[in-house]
Amino acid sequence: MRIALDAMGGDNAPYVTVEGAIETVKDIKDIEVILVGNEEVLQDLLSKNSYPKNRIVIKHASQQIAMDEDISVALRRKKDSSIRRGIELVKKGEAHAFVSAGHSGVVMATALIMLGTIKGVKRPAIAATMPTLKGRVVLIDAGANVDTSAEHLLQFAIMGSAFSESILGVSSPKVALLSIGEEDTKGNELTKETFGLLKNTSLNFIGNIEGKDIFKGDVDVVVCDGFIGNIVLKVSEGLADVILKMLKREIAEIVTGRIAYLLMKPAIKNFKRKTDYAEYGGAPLLGIKGTCLISHGRSSSKAIRNALKLAYKFAGRNFNSIISESLAKYNSESDSVLSEIMI
Repeated sequence: MRIALDAMGGDNAPYVTVEGAIETVKDIKDIEVILVGNEEVLQDLLSKNSYPKNRIVIKHASQQIAMDEDISVALRRKKDSSIRRGIELVKKGEAHAFVSAGHSGVVMATALIMLGTIKGVKRPAIAATMPTLKGRVVLIDAGANVDTSAEHLLQFAIMGSAFSESILGVSSPKVALLSIGEEDTKGNELTKETFGLLKNTSLNFIGNIEGKDIFKGDVDVVVCDGFIGNIVLKVSEGLADVILKMLKREIAEIVTGRIAYLLMKPAIKNFKRKTDYAEYGGAPLLGIKGTCLISHGRSSSKAIRNALKLAYKFAGRNFNSIISESLAKYNSESDSVLSEIMI
């Protein structure tokens, strides 16, 4: 299986992307990585490492998109960017998936323009995975769509549930709608309308969920628009980092702090691992005709490696066909409900 990797994307690229690619091909025997970017730079980095030579190749791209570049300008002026060339490989069938830690807005726009959406999908959505007290929760949408309709949120729920079940292995995922209260009468007009749609599906919809309950682990999929979802994601990342720093500081101020830290070190290390975005690799852009994963801009080689592994899993499961089947099932349910109303 061939995975295209934006070797120039991310704060620490291309060093960590090349390192992540090398670690991946050493770990998974039937995966090939296509490094997309400046051939001279990438070849120099590869020459300093030992790896299976036939399983990492380079696709030259002369341009690189900076994190702060305007999306529309980048799309118009940088036709030979590592992002565009990588997604182009997926479109041509020369790669089974694409991974990038680069400009997420450009990745989303390019994927939408070049690959298009799966039949029936109104809007693609980012599905971010976050840790909870009991495992993991899928947050969808985590930033692809600022303005959405109830039908969009319904499709996000369907795609998020399919992701949780097929990729994360959760049986009959519990789906909840993010709102300001658990009661179905709480929320704005969008959440109220979406609630009505969700309760009439075969999804395991358990109702609304408040922000404070997301990380308890009682739900598997949390549905919201991309504006709210991205805020939730960023606040969660920042809070986890602050809690860890505050804990270390409080321990250091205790007289017996050094002893306490040594005793608590394994627990602190485990907490850091569970809340580290690198453990989850990247967030898939669901609903497009192809597999595309967006990684954190500050991705380490570990994050890149895990993103490549997740892309490998997605492509291997032919996940897009699962989304198509899930949407078709919902449409069938809708037709049935409509027929009963007419009768």
